[in-house]
Amino acid sequence: MSELAKPARIIKGRGSSSRTVSRFDKRIYTAEDDGWYQEQDEAPRLPTEVREDIARSIISRNDSPDVGFSQSVNPYKGCEHGCVYCFARPTHAYLDLSPGLDFETKLFAKTNAAELLRKELAKPGYRCSSIALGINTDAYQPIERKYRITRQCLEIFAETRHPVGFITKNALIERDIDLLAAMARERLVNVYFSVTTLDNRLASRMEPRASAPHARLRAMKALHEAGVPVGVMVAPVIPMITDREMEAILEAAREHGAQAAGFVLLRLPHELKTIWREWLELHYPERAAHVMSLMRQMHGGKDYDSAFGRRMRGEGPFAQLIQQRFAKAYARLGFGRLPPTDASRFVPPRSPSPQGELF
Repeated sequence: MSELAKPARIIKGRGSSSRTVSRFDKRIYTAEDDGWYQEQDEAPRLPTEVREDIARSIISRNDSPDVGFSQSVNPYKGCEHGCVYCFARPTHAYLDLSPGLDFETKLFAKTNAAELLRKELAKPGYRCSSIALGINTDAYQPIERKYRITRQCLEIFAETRHPVGFITKNALIERDIDLLAAMARERLVNVYFSVTTLDNRLASRMEPRASAPHARLRAMKALHEAGVPVGVMVAPVIPMITDREMEAILEAAREHGAQAAGFVLLRLPHELKTIWREWLELHYPERAAHVMSLMRQMHGGKDYDSAFGRRMRGEGPFAQLIQQRFAKAYARLGFGRLPPTDASRFVPPRSPSPQGELF
């Protein structure tokens, strides 16, 4: 049987359970029971494969009104964290790979990212504004320990006094506290930690290779104590799975130094609908129908509504209830905004010569 056609089953250390077919794939695979009894083999432990990718450009730009940045740099494609709900999973379809298991096991490291970043920041027409580092896939995912691409980019931002922001689920960010603290003193950095649940068992099923929730909170406190402005994103809020934890997450984050907070509802673009339904049936079959019913209630009868203004917050009574709960907890706990970063300090880097030396 083709690996793509095998029935979904829980794979230890992975969020997805199958190689979901991408929307661009012309072949369709389905699992069929032929009536023969077979022992169920234990699901294999899939290794992580990393390919070195030579990128052609590194700064991406967007004009979405739903996000608070216009520029981003992504050192990696794919993410080993394996968060089953990750909105970036469908991007692997553009690589002719599955947004399911391939997204978290077949990764690409942009080994020339720092070189490209230096060149793009040095262009005469470049206009400085804060760059979100690792917004599509986490800049501090486990393979960063080896490749250190995020660290290389951060060193360039520090050198050029360029403002930068992070959203991460990994405590590895503590490794770079020396650079972050120095940049914070010049108002050049903000960090948000994404916390979906405080339940370690649930986290291990939903986001298997991200740092455990308590480790993220410890990293948050460490950065706060070093003078780095930190906030929390309760993301995603999932009806009947994590929504009951919203207030507890906000309280824990406030106790660990978070000054600002936000939330985002579960988003299910493209193939993610299939991946998410598969995960629900494997882990919460008794609630799967109810979860999806609430999702449709918040998105005009559809699993997902991609319209700006609605895709992050939803609409309808249940979505309004979540917004009201968040607003009350936000006010009660005294959250505010992180201090704005300062783009006026930017100093363009010197361009590398063809021989690789600076002139």
